[in-house]
Amino acid sequence: MAATRNRLSRVLPLAAVAATAVFAQPALAAPATNPAPDSRSEAAPDAAPAAPQPAAAPASEPLAAPAPAEPKVLISEVVVRGIEGHPERERLEIAVYDAMATRPGSRVTRSELQGDLSAIYATGWFSDVRIQPVDSPLGVQLVVNVAPNPVLTKVELEGVGAKTKIPPTLLSDTFAADYGKTLNLNTLQARIASLQKWYADQGYSLARVSGPTRVSPEGVVQLLVREGTVAGVEVQFLNKEGESTNDKGQPIRGKTKPWVVSREISIKPGDTFNRRQLEEDIKRLYGTGLFGDVKVTLRPEPATPGAVTIVLGVVEQSTGSLSGGLGYSQSQGLFGQVQIQDSNMLGRAWDLSLNFTYGQFGGLADLSFTDPWIKGDKYRTAFRARVFLSREVPQIFQSQNNGSFVTVSDVSSGFFQAPATALAYNSATTLTLPNGSSVGSYGSPAAAKAQNTALGVNNNWFSLDGNSVALQRVGGNVQVVRPLNGGNPYVRAPWSVVLGLSAQEVTPMNYSGQTMPYAMNGNTYNNGQTNVGSIICIAYNCATRNQLVGLRVAATMSTLNDARNPTSGNFLSLGSEQFISVGPDSPTFNRLRGSYTHYIPVNWLKIFKGCRPKPGQTPDCKQALAFQATVGANVGQLPTYEAFCLGGANSVRGYYDCDLGVGKSFGEATLEYRFPLFSIISGELFVDGGTSFGSQASVSGNPGAQLGKPGQGFSVGTGLIVTTPVGPLRLEVASQDFTGEWRFNLGVGWKF
Repeated sequence: MAATRNRLSRVLPLAAVAATAVFAQPALAAPATNPAPDSRSEAAPDAAPAAPQPAAAPASEPLAAPAPAEPKVLISEVVVRGIEGHPERERLEIAVYDAMATRPGSRVTRSELQGDLSAIYATGWFSDVRIQPVDSPLGVQLVVNVAPNPVLTKVELEGVGAKTKIPPTLLSDTFAADYGKTLNLNTLQARIASLQKWYADQGYSLARVSGPTRVSPEGVVQLLVREGTVAGVEVQFLNKEGESTNDKGQPIRGKTKPWVVSREISIKPGDTFNRRQLEEDIKRLYGTGLFGDVKVTLRPEPATPGAVTIVLGVVEQSTGSLSGGLGYSQSQGLFGQVQIQDSNMLGRAWDLSLNFTYGQFGGLADLSFTDPWIKGDKYRTAFRARVFLSREVPQIFQSQNNGSFVTVSDVSSGFFQAPATALAYNSATTLTLPNGSSVGSYGSPAAAKAQNTALGVNNNWFSLDGNSVALQRVGGNVQVVRPLNGGNPYVRAPWSVVLGLSAQEVTPMNYSGQTMPYAMNGNTYNNGQTNVGSIICIAYNCATRNQLVGLRVAATMSTLNDARNPTSGNFLSLGSEQFISVGPDSPTFNRLRGSYTHYIPVNWLKIFKGCRPKPGQTPDCKQALAFQATVGANVGQLPTYEAFCLGGANSVRGYYDCDLGVGKSFGEATLEYRFPLFSIISGELFVDGGTSFGSQASVSGNPGAQLGKPGQGFSVGTGLIVTTPVGPLRLEVASQDFTGEWRFNLGVGWKF
């Protein structure tokens, strides 16, 4: 395009030009002798003096005299200079002409020319703008001298915090369309707004991006970021009304140690304030269960502009409790329970719990202690300890429909040594005396019995007690649990490792507390008589007591979206517990166990209104297809009572507890569909299956086969889950292998 536009063919009267004047933009204009792009000048425009204004009218005059009209100049030509040879000359020239209201042939005043100058500068393309009227043969020529901004080559951010995670491609992506082109200040402000939005989206709600603070001749633009830093974190205790002082004006004193609160806050003094990070910290505070409310206040620090102190106002809730209840289980029968607990012992978030349970078939006294985060540990390691005394009826020796094992006592001390190796009669014809010597062989059991009677030896070596088998356990364990967070306690680490040590003494007994190391299948007892081959040892080595000392190592991995009612993610648990012999009646064996759970979010049934959100509403539909597989194996000298049980509320649900099988190894799988029905009621459909892999006979005494437990089976069923303050309650019904045998189950919590 030519340097001039709309030239007039006739000469305008020179008398119309009042004076030659130069109009300059004061905000960005530089002296004409030094038009460097990055220089700025606050000089006032060099223009003709304004016409004198009349003196103010006296107060008695009702109206002031009108100001004289500004003289107008007839413009013959508009010329743009300063962009000769510029690669974007045409674009910049059009920008100047489009911004100006003045056109050749029009009459303009000084104020109108000043408006044109401001409009040109407002295009954002120029660092300096000047308008100069010049006499020419054709009339008054307006020469617009402009200094274009440099070509943008680079953008730098000044003031970025050391911990602020800015993507390496953020600046290049934001300014990609502008690199290699003339810098436009308007476009630059739009890009700054994009950076500001990125900061806001990332949670840096106090951050402000401004500039440019400097534009170099090489096209390097420098922007300033004031991110807003954290000067400190203060803990303030509030009462239930939200007040920080009592009636006497004294600060509220809390039970909790302030460091228990502040250690949950990942934002440290000197860090950039991040709202999203603080929200996660507050969630962790609520997760401790120690606080009913948390109020956050940001207090500016006058001495440090841009810095704030985070004031956490916490309302403590009661952490001590005394609770009780009634319940029923197959191992305890009808039982009552009392629990005393303090979940904030000494204000250190320690949990101390004492539990007493007493039922028809047994009882439990349990004292447990948990430190959820050992003070000062950067890995957020937890410590747990427990001591207990329990009596229970193990379901291994029970069957819902096929009888149970009962305790018997050995009345011929020294005779019976082991049911697998010693018999009262060898081949039913050889008599063995209590001292172990063989008297002789006889042609028939009757002859052996007659000879035995003649020698004065009791033929009924065992006395029937008639009570179900019970076990008393006295012991304790300690565990440390460490998340694999790399030393960052605020990282949600999917993996955790567990290291534990346990010790207990197990005593087989009857209901009255008498030690009973032997038991027999009650179905084989006939008229006060039993065969020695029907007797099994309850404990290892037929001892009256066993000592179990074990070292446990386990690892868990969780990517669940919700620990209580997940709808997506995975959970993997792997563990090994090695029991070490510490005496002749202490077995050596290893227990291996693994479990994997997978959740798939679905939205098949839309009964609950949250599964049918209206436009703009957030879905609220905890619906999932869940799968779980569990396997386990015992290797070594396994006591009978430590075998795996199959069947029950948390196993194959169509069978009663331990009624499916008793094995040295096992495998189970469950497929379950969960869907919401109402706000607190959900439904489920499930298929369970389990097998002992044919290992029932490997268990000492083979109690599973003796009680007619099949060793493998499956069930299908359905249920309702009601959400209560104490957790989900399950009411389920399931069948056994598609037969007419149905079982109702009432449980607490989801199966998995």
